[in-house]
Amino acid sequence: MPDVFADLVGQDEAVATLRRAAAAAAAVLRHAAGDRTPVPAGNADAGTPAADPGAGMTHAWIFTGPPGSGRSVAARAFAAALQCVYGTGCGECPGCHTTMTGTHADVRLVVPEGLSIGVGEMRALVLRAASTPSGGRWQVVIIEDADRLTEAAGNALLKAVEEPPPRTVFLLCAPSTHPDDISVTIRSRCRVVPLRQPPPAAVAEVLARRDGVAPDVAQWAAAAAQGHVGRARRLARDPEARKRRDAVLAVPRRLTGVGAAFDAASALIEAAEAEAEASVVESDAAERAALETALGAGGTGRGAAGAIRGAAGQLKELEKRQKSRATRAQRDALDRALVDLAGFYRDALTMALRAPVAPVHTDTAEVAAAGAQKWDAEGALRRLEAVLACRAAIEANVKPRIAVEAMMLALWKG
Repeated sequence: MPDVFADLVGQDEAVATLRRAAAAAAAVLRHAAGDRTPVPAGNADAGTPAADPGAGMTHAWIFTGPPGSGRSVAARAFAAALQCVYGTGCGECPGCHTTMTGTHADVRLVVPEGLSIGVGEMRALVLRAASTPSGGRWQVVIIEDADRLTEAAGNALLKAVEEPPPRTVFLLCAPSTHPDDISVTIRSRCRVVPLRQPPPAAVAEVLARRDGVAPDVAQWAAAAAQGHVGRARRLARDPEARKRRDAVLAVPRRLTGVGAAFDAASALIEAAEAEAEASVVESDAAERAALETALGAGGTGRGAAGAIRGAAGQLKELEKRQKSRATRAQRDALDRALVDLAGFYRDALTMALRAPVAPVHTDTAEVAAAGAQKWDAEGALRRLEAVLACRAAIEANVKPRIAVEAMMLALWKG
């Protein structure tokens, strides 16, 4: 088995930083075991043998980078290295194995299912994170999409980051350190690990090596996914994902008038809704069945009927969470489509400028070239900006249909 950092594609500098920190953390534990003096995670540099002061361990980290750069992969790998009995992230010891499979008792992963992470969930997490590690190493909290913390949840986390419990490490993942993504007060107390978009060659290599994808398919998928490893894997292995992409890339040819623009907007929204529904339907049904069983559904004993009637509030709360998760899944599916569309207009722009760069979508390069001749560089740039503006509007909670319809009209008008 390769070490835990093997799947962090094209991030050599970040991996080197995390390896040094994991080694420093292991030295802290050895030092503490030798003199029996507890060393707070926030002061983990104290007493370590690391010569480089930048190599030391600290109690809070932020992993930033564009979508697909591997923020959560880096956080999970670093958590495994902290739990590794050798302090290296070997990938073979029980600490590494259980962390990477999500079963380690001292590693808690927060993945927001809805549009935000609430204060109740964060307070409960902080309380649990204050406990002593059962394995004697570190208590690790990984928060994916930390930019979705509500203001109250962020304040709850801030208190824990300001006064960290001994042996507790917080790993936050966010697109950037901009105040809109992560508060300045939290950012100032964390060490930042910036990740970059992996080059297509590196993504293609890992698809071929790890997933057994044919080299030519891996190269195409890596380019089409614009460095997003997970997206590249889906394109390479899922025919439905390729069909959805083809439908998105057909949009520029369909924009022949106002009516066609509104039709294209409806088709894009409906496709995102269908993809989102397919992704959550099984988990929603399983969650509801499990809750109903736990509440006594199907029981025939005395009081069974009254118990299920009294559980209406819990079922309603479950439905609320599932609705929020479905909304998030729909927006994520729509955003993937917009990224593909932005790639098309990016290709048209680079061709209009005769820039010496490879196209993102090699299979629609001829269409993009025709668009470049028709629109020129300025027209291609306006269309690209319209797609990016649509993404920003949806992120700002503009109703997706309104944002997409406005975008389609802007693409048609140019």
